[in-house]
Amino acid sequence: MEIERINDSTVKFFITYKDIESRGFDRDEIWYNRERGEELFFEMMNEANDREDFELEGPLWIQVHALEKGLEIVVTRGQISDGNVKLEIPVTQEDGDGQGQESSMMTEDDFLEESLEIVIGFADFEDIIDLSHNFFIDDINNTLVHFEGTYYLHVVFNDETYSEDEQDDMLSQMLEYGYESDLSIYRIMEYGKVIIDSNALTVVREQFPKRA
Repeated sequence: MEIERINDSTVKFFITYKDIESRGFDRDEIWYNRERGEELFFEMMNEANDREDFELEGPLWIQVHALEKGLEIVVTRGQISDGNVKLEIPVTQEDGDGQGQESSMMTEDDFLEESLEIVIGFADFEDIIDLSHNFFIDDINNTLVHFEGTYYLHVVFNDETYSEDEQDDMLSQMLEYGYESDLSIYRIMEYGKVIIDSNALTVVREQFPKRA
């Protein structure tokens, strides 16, 4: 996938259909299955955040062009001031004959994440055991999944229970035992094996003794 930073508020993607399929998506379902289309979009935005420091926050203007070999997607991040949304949308040149292109536009009035989600990968299962015996906050949603030889913990924090600073503190504690993964949780859940579907750290703590 190619990512081009246009300016501070706009990023452009080009992803081939082959790349889309290698990520576990069907080239047709991303158009007809909204949930799958959103999964692919979030996966691409996570990569943009890692490679271009382009965060997924605030209202977004999204333009999609279906080309012969793949998709070109332009994402512009808006700014909210006094309740008004300001978008500086770049002008794009239309294809001369208009063939092979389709476009759509979606504007979100409030595209803010309601809760913090993260996928944590672990080099060894023993690291998960160590985490479970050193992290005793049991009212956060966490699922343990095994995918392609690696264990992943999907963690969801509830904004109504913990402040942003508290969530950051808990996340820092957890990342002492693992690393933040770039993989989409949707891909891991679809192609991996769920080991513990809820309260994973509590179950691990109860089933595996603390190492001496």
